[in-house]
Amino acid sequence: MEVLVSRALPRSRKALALAAGAAFLAPLTVASTATAAPTPQPGYSVTALKFTVQAGGRTCVIDADLYRPAGLDRHRTAPAVLTTNGFGGSKADGLTDATARAFAARGYVALAYSGLGFGASGCLISLDDPDIDGRSASRLIDFLAGKHAADDGTTADFVTRDGHGDPRVGMIGGSYGGAIQLATAAVDHRVDALVPMITWNDLNHSLDPNNAVATSVPGAFKWQWADGFWLIGEGQPLTNPSLDPSRFGSLQCLHFVAKACDTLRLLNSGRYPADRVDAMRTFARSVSPVSYLPRVEAPTLLIQGQADSLFTLNEAEDSYRTLKAEGTETKMIWQSWGHSGGMTDPASGELNLGEGNLGTSYVGRRILAWFDRYLRKNTAVDTGPDFAYYRDWQSGYGEAAAVPSLSQKLYLSGDGKLVDTRAKVARGSRTYTNLLVPTSHSESSLAGIIGVPDPRPYDMRGTHLGWRSEPLTSAVDVVGAPRARLKVVSPRTERVQHSGDAADKLVLFAKVYDIAPNGTRTLVNRLVAPVRVPDVTKAFTVELPGIVHRYEAGHRLEFVIAASDTAYFGNRGVKPVTVVSAPGDTGVLELPVVRGSLS
Repeated sequence: MEVLVSRALPRSRKALALAAGAAFLAPLTVASTATAAPTPQPGYSVTALKFTVQAGGRTCVIDADLYRPAGLDRHRTAPAVLTTNGFGGSKADGLTDATARAFAARGYVALAYSGLGFGASGCLISLDDPDIDGRSASRLIDFLAGKHAADDGTTADFVTRDGHGDPRVGMIGGSYGGAIQLATAAVDHRVDALVPMITWNDLNHSLDPNNAVATSVPGAFKWQWADGFWLIGEGQPLTNPSLDPSRFGSLQCLHFVAKACDTLRLLNSGRYPADRVDAMRTFARSVSPVSYLPRVEAPTLLIQGQADSLFTLNEAEDSYRTLKAEGTETKMIWQSWGHSGGMTDPASGELNLGEGNLGTSYVGRRILAWFDRYLRKNTAVDTGPDFAYYRDWQSGYGEAAAVPSLSQKLYLSGDGKLVDTRAKVARGSRTYTNLLVPTSHSESSLAGIIGVPDPRPYDMRGTHLGWRSEPLTSAVDVVGAPRARLKVVSPRTERVQHSGDAADKLVLFAKVYDIAPNGTRTLVNRLVAPVRVPDVTKAFTVELPGIVHRYEAGHRLEFVIAASDTAYFGNRGVKPVTVVSAPGDTGVLELPVVRGSLS
C-alpha cells in the first residue's frame, strides 16, 4: 500500500497520521443524531437485508437492517427513516443502530445501512457522490416504496406512501452520514425531510481552506484531518480481512475512487500547479453539497457543531443560505459538540448519544418535531425558530429569526492595540517572519480521537502579530463569523506570487483570542482562519470561523495573524510580513455582537 503522507510530512506529522489510521477514528462514525430513550412503544423486529446495486460502474451489495414496528401491514402503515454511518463506520456501529432503534421505538419504519465501501457493503468509497452514493440510496427508497424487493425477496408494503412509488421517508445522520442525505435528495425528490448533522458544504474549504473572501486561490492543506481519513479508508483490510472484491480499486488507490486519491496526492505534494488545481477543485465540488444544493427540495434541519475544526459553522451557514435562497424550507441549529469535542461527552442538556436523550434534549426535541411535521404531516407541530445556538454561559438555547449580522468594528493600531475608532489608531508598522517549521499551534486535529494530549494553543515570538483591546467594561456575546479587512507588505512574496504555482503565494493564519485578566489566552474551540493571500499588493478580506462565545467583563480581545499552524501546510520559503497602520488606512476586525458593546 502506498502511504501518501511519506514524502510530504515531517516525522512527527507522519507518526500522528499513522496513529490515527491505526485507531480508525471510531468516534468519528457519527451517523446519528441520537440514541433513543425509548418510551413505552410496541416492539419492533430487525431483519438483515442485502441490495444489489450498480454504483460507479461496479456491481456491489449494500448491507442493511430493516427495523419494522409491530402491527404494521399494508393497511396500517408508517413513514420511514433512512440512516447510514459516518466515515469508517457501518450499520452495526453503536450510533447507526441506536438511531434506527430510536425511531423504530417511536413507530417509524427504520432502514439502517452501511455506506458504499464501509462495513459489509461493497464498491469503492466515493465521498457521498450524488451520482454514485446518492443514486444507491435512491435504490433503497425504491424498496421502501414497494417498487423493488431486497435480494432475498423481502418487500416493504407497510410504509406510508404519498403516491404510487413514493414512500414518505426522511433521512438522518451525521458527518459522512449527513452529506449523503443532501446527495440523495438532489437526485431523488421523493425524500420528504432531512436532518444532516456536522457535515460539509464544500470539501475544497473543508480540507484545503482559504478563508480569503471571493477568491479561487487554493488554501492551506488541513493535513491532519485529511490524511487521517485517507488512512481509515485505505487501512480497512487491517480490520476486515474479508472485504468484498468490489471494494478494491488499484494498488495505487485501494479503496477510494481514483480522483479522491489523486486529490490527496496533490495536496500532500505541497504544490498547486494551475492545471491540477482545477481538476482537484472540480472533483471536490462535484462530491459536495455546494454543487447540487439548488436541486434539494426536501425540508432540511441543519445541525452543526461549534467544537468542529473539520466542518465549521461557516459550512452549515453556507448551505443554509443557499437552501433559503432556493425557497427550500430550512432551519439551522448550532449545537455545542462536533468533530473536535463533546461527541462522547456532550455538555449537560445537550443531545447525548450515550444517554439517549432524544426526547428530552433541545436538539432531540427539534429533530422529533421536524419529522413529526414532515413525515407524520402534523401541521400543528412547532418546528422551532429558523436559527438557534447553544450558549455555555446561560441555560437553554439562544433563538433568532436569522444568523446575526456583523455589527461592531475594531481597528488595528500601529502600537499593537485594538481600538474602537479610527481616531485612536496610532501610525506605525510591525513585522513578523516565518520559519521553515510551524511556530504556532491551534490543535492536534486527531488528539481527542486517538487519546493523546493536545498542547494549549501558542504562537512563538517574532512569528506572529497581535492587537489587543482594552478590558471590556461589560460582557460581550459574539454569535457568528467575524471578518477582518487586511493589507500586508511582503516584498519576497510579491516577487514570486505569480510564478504559476499558487504554493508561492503568502500563507497566514488569522484568529481571535479571549485574554483573561490573569493573562490566560483562550482560542475559542481552537479555531483559526487559514489564508493564502490572493495578491499581497492588494487589501483582502478574511472570514473567520463562526463562534458562539461570551467575552466576559474585564477580558480583552486579541486579534492575531500568525505565519504558520501545526495543523496545516504553510509557506514555501521564508516570507517576512509587515503590517502598516494609519488612522485613515488600517486593518479592521468586525464582529457579530448580539449583546454588549466593544466600545
